[in-house]
Amino acid sequence: MKPRLAVHKFSSCDGCQLALLNAGEPLLQLSEFVTITHFAEAGPLDPDANVDISLVEGSITTAHDVERIKRIREQSRLVITIGACATSGGLQALRNYAAVGDWVAGVYAHPEYIQTLPTSTPIRDHIRVDFEIWGCPVNTQQVLTAVRDLLSGVMPVEESNKVCQECKRRHYTCVMVSQGVACMGPVTRAGCGALCPGVGRGCYGCYGPAENCNTESLSRQFQSQGVAAAEIVRHYRYFHSTNETFSAAAKVWDTE
Repeated sequence: MKPRLAVHKFSSCDGCQLALLNAGEPLLQLSEFVTITHFAEAGPLDPDANVDISLVEGSITTAHDVERIKRIREQSRLVITIGACATSGGLQALRNYAAVGDWVAGVYAHPEYIQTLPTSTPIRDHIRVDFEIWGCPVNTQQVLTAVRDLLSGVMPVEESNKVCQECKRRHYTCVMVSQGVACMGPVTRAGCGALCPGVGRGCYGCYGPAENCNTESLSRQFQSQGVAAAEIVRHYRYFHSTNETFSAAAKVWDTE
């Protein structure tokens, strides 16, 4: 009997699920080794099935989310969170710095119909997570490799390189040095292929903090380039505002 795999969605844009679907041939090859019991984006629907591996996209933003993620934990041998929303609350976690009731009232004609928690939180705040894969969207090859490793009884290797190393491998000129562009590459983990620096843009930090990231030094570099304190805060409070490393760096410069 083949191992069983499920893909679950919580509060998110579906980008990480689409990244899996866009894998094409590698995803079809994976389906030869596992039975995909639930993946609404792709067709199979059985959210209550007991499985060997659950891939979870999205953050926890409602009371119903809390109940559902606990059920998924109970019915899964292994849980892997994929993407920025699942690993650190995602862009929607920016609401954690404001009164969510004010936002709801400003957006919806009938806010009384909206039932939401005051914060957006990562999956690990609610259940035990066996492995996390960061990114916005996630790197599909990292996900497929992690699944294969776990099915083989091997713990996947977490990405530890920084975006700067990806730039070096691809022979990209450093945008921070050559153009004075504020770039999060020195503190952001690799995985995107240095997509933004490759087109002359600064890294946005969408793959989260790398190992041993010196945010203090990077912040001073930003300041020396004339980046305002409020803008430095925004660089850290973007995709991963709830992450301890980035939130601590932002707090130093938050004068509001």
